[in-house]
Amino acid sequence: MNILMLFHGGSQNRGCEAIVRSSTSLIKENIEDSKVFLVSGKPETDECISCLDGIYNGVDTPLIKYSYSWIFSSLKVKLLKDESFAFGKIHKNIIKHINKADVCLSIGGDNYCYGEQPGWYEIDRRIKAQGKKLVLWGCSIGEEDLSQRKLEDLKLFDLILARETLTYNLLKNKGLTSVKLCADSAFTMQKEELPLPKGWKKGNTIGINYSPLVWKRNKESKQALINLIEYIITDTDMTIALTPHVIENGNNDYEILLSFYEYFKHTDRVIILPNDLNAMQYKGYIARMRFFIGARTHSTIAAYSSCVPTMVLGYSVKSRGISKDIFGEEKLVLGIGEISDSDVLQNKFNELMIEETQLKEKLIKSIPNIQIMSNKAVEYLNEVCYEKEPSICYS
Repeated sequence: MNILMLFHGGSQNRGCEAIVRSSTSLIKENIEDSKVFLVSGKPETDECISCLDGIYNGVDTPLIKYSYSWIFSSLKVKLLKDESFAFGKIHKNIIKHINKADVCLSIGGDNYCYGEQPGWYEIDRRIKAQGKKLVLWGCSIGEEDLSQRKLEDLKLFDLILARETLTYNLLKNKGLTSVKLCADSAFTMQKEELPLPKGWKKGNTIGINYSPLVWKRNKESKQALINLIEYIITDTDMTIALTPHVIENGNNDYEILLSFYEYFKHTDRVIILPNDLNAMQYKGYIARMRFFIGARTHSTIAAYSSCVPTMVLGYSVKSRGISKDIFGEEKLVLGIGEISDSDVLQNKFNELMIEETQLKEKLIKSIPNIQIMSNKAVEYLNEVCYEKEPSICYS
């Protein structure tokens, strides 16, 4: 079976890399004779994922003004309100690979959280027109993200795999019948342990991840996090490891964390991890931390899956749902409005410290069940593709 992964923006987002890497491993380990191919918006960044059978260039091709395609598509849009020709040209680097696949996986997790995606809707229509299976892989979607147009697109899918119960319940309540519950594949991703950097305290280092995305949504949160770092330095003897997880131009965790490092480097208590590690290597460091505080969802998944007590900054539906599925409640997940309040951050950090043992025990108990749910995604995929009972064995 040939599986084609679509709508991947590139592995400079280590969360996206983690999804591709772990999903590919799960599929190839558990479905016989499966091959996995990736269409990427930045294929050069994905060469680190060696388990893939092929990587294709899926970069958009904009219509050139006054070209035949531009004129024809403009007329279709203006006269017939028909965007299909335009999107067919723009996304031709994706569409030309559909015929090679038995099943197309729409990956990315939270892709459907960012407004309308008419170009993707057109690709989905073309996938179904060619008789291919269409699967939404490990998604999170909030009530505020759904529109009638998006719901109509979701009805095209042969299988929708929700990675947490909040999304699962929402989509079921909207009348979608192809929805199944799983967990994010990244919970199963292996770690790679590199040598510890100078200044790291074994068993007593706390990781902190912060992102430009959160800063843009709440500008005052940066100062509140600086205040929290000062509080940790003053009230504990822990080393703080600033941990980037997305290193894209214009959305680079390393750049904003480097400003924190420069501010605190005189204390000899703050270090910053490099900006060129892959997802497994970042997980290798996160797994050896005592605590983790993170804004990027997949940095927190790396911590949770390593049984590291974790606090989440600037929640979304995915963060809330993942925490609820692990702990039975939304535990230590702070809303975007809360993280500019220094008192709230410090109180939640103290809660993290006080409940360290209980949190670790809960993670040790829950994570194996979450990883079973990650494997469930492959079972459901197998059922849909072969329309029979699954014949896979978990390794």
